[in-house]
Amino acid sequence: MTNQTNRAAWLQGPSAECTPKVRKHDPAWRLVLLGAPGVGKGTQAELLHERLGACHLSTGDVFRAAASRTDCMPSPAMAKALAVMRRGALVPDATVWEMVRERVGCLRCGGGFLLDGFPRTLTQAESLTELLEKEKLPLNAAINYELPVAEIVSRLSGRRTCCKCKAVFHVTNHPPKHEGICDHCNSAVFRREDDREESIKVRLEAYQASTRPLIEYYRRQGILVSVPATGSPEEICDRTLVALQLQAEYSAAG
Repeated sequence: MTNQTNRAAWLQGPSAECTPKVRKHDPAWRLVLLGAPGVGKGTQAELLHERLGACHLSTGDVFRAAASRTDCMPSPAMAKALAVMRRGALVPDATVWEMVRERVGCLRCGGGFLLDGFPRTLTQAESLTELLEKEKLPLNAAINYELPVAEIVSRLSGRRTCCKCKAVFHVTNHPPKHEGICDHCNSAVFRREDDREESIKVRLEAYQASTRPLIEYYRRQGILVSVPATGSPEEICDRTLVALQLQAEYSAAG
């Protein structure tokens, strides 16, 4: 029913090709996903991919894939990013932008795209706007998922991750069938360091400082769509689709 893609060109670089080809007859949605850590952007990206056919382009997935690959040389931008990551530092804006620009073909994809994890700063957002204007590929919307801080802390502090297959559980909302054991591969589950309360507070402070200004940036452009991130993933996705339809009607009328 929807297009499925292995995102090869996104994960491996511009020399790779995605399969199968995207559908050409449906409207292409070009969306940026915003929201603090813990609001569920990744989950919503996958659901929106299934419903809209647009490709889920996560910068985090690119970095994780590059770090685990040994069968090919990384691109110049990825080589810079990996060197920074090995030092335990944050990848600079300029390097992240180089990595995205290397993959401009993914932004031209006929099926559209869902950008998850980029842009993170106002500088990145301005660079993306300039590139998309040059390519004549306007964004349909920037979706801002909203959730109270207390619920974000509860979500993240209760999250547990499988040490092998990386499946995610939650101690109250989605616990494993056997405590401490992954349902899928029987490996141990653990709490990541960045899911501890003190780390969560640092992450939220960083988000407030660097990413929240993007909300005002896209509001001024008239494409900000705010969606409450409460309820089940399916409910949030349905809410998102209604908001996108209203935004599309508003844009068409304007």
